[in-house]
Parts: sequence; structure tokens; C-alpha cells
Amino acid sequence: MRQIGIMGGTFNPIHTGHLMLAEWVRDELNLDEVWFIPTGSPYMKDTGDILPGRERLHMVELAVFDNPFFKCLDMEVVREGRTYSYETLEQLKAAYPEDTFYFIAGADCLFTLDSWKYPDRILRNCILAAAVRGDVSLKEMEAKKEELEQKYCSPEGIKLISFLQMSVSSTEIRRRILQGHSVRYLVPDRVIAYIKEKGYYREKSK
Repeated sequence: MRQIGIMGGTFNPIHTGHLMLAEWVRDELNLDEVWFIPTGSPYMKDTGDILPGRERLHMVELAVFDNPFFKCLDMEVVREGRTYSYETLEQLKAAYPEDTFYFIAGADCLFTLDSWKYPDRILRNCILAAAVRGDVSLKEMEAKKEELEQKYCSPEGIKLISFLQMSVSSTEIRRRILQGHSVRYLVPDRVIAYIKEKGYYREKSK
């Protein structure tokens, strides 16, 4: 039985914060692998500023290829219609019933999970690994954790993982590219080269 981390997200573009969180949780929980799954058509975001799924998928592949514990899956990109995490986790659990999945997320996920599509089905098929950062107190997160576990899962269904205070965001990276500023060390070099080659994020419509 494997312990697999699931790192979902728009990845528009993927950045070092995503990679650091995935590696941190992998090490903290002694996971066998972390699978990055770029969203296809995220239902909670305006898709007007999001690159096509195949392009974001390729950037993730460029970012993770040299880490033997990381791999990238295209299952949400190839799925038609809106992307829902509960469907992805149910699909994974059906394909790999013996494995345990850890859905890696930031602190904000813990406080917005109630608004996600079928949170009960999400927590039925994974353990939520939520990063504890300095912008939200541990007391607040523990209280929210207990509330969610009482509603949706067992006391082992959510794990709080201490993580660094980081403010890297894809939104900020797109803004810096648009303004002609450097994103070196915020984005993997291979991804930066691909963004420059394609001319992505140089216009607001992209």
C-alpha cells in the first residue's frame, strides 16, 4: 500500500511555493510520491485569464521532471466539463483502492472546504494535509479541523502540517511578467524559459 500526496491546482503558472509545499509534506508524512494534477476547467475561477490545460500541464511536467518522487497526471486536463476535486479523488481511489491519498492544500482550503463541491466525498477518499502558516493561527486551524471532522470524517481525516510563511502566488508572478520584471527563483528556470518562448502572460487577456 502506497502513501500518495495529491497536489492539485490551476498552476497558472506553477511556482517554487507549490514545489516546496509538496516536498515539505512528502518529507513530513513520509509519502512514497506526490502526484501533481493540473485542473482542466476550474469551476471556482474565471477561466478568461487561465492558459489552456495542456500548456499548464506541460509547465508542471517541466517543473517536476527531475524529482524522482514527483509526477504529473493529465486526468483533469483531458476530462470534459468543469473540474471537481471529488471526481478526481473518486477516480483515483477506484483505480488504486489499496493506496492512501493525502490531498495537499494551503490553510485557506481548510476554511473554504464547505463551499467546495461535495466536501464529504472529498474527505471520504483522502486525508486532507493542510499547511499551517503564520497568516492563520494554529488555534483557528485546529478549531476548523475539529469542525470539519465532526461534519465529514474521522479525527484522522485531516492533518495539519507546519510550513514556512510564504507569499508567492501565481497572480503576483503573472503581474510581474506583465510588467517586465524578473521572476527568477520564483518559478523554475525551465518553466521561465517556456513562458518566454511562448510569450505567455505578456498581455492581460492571457
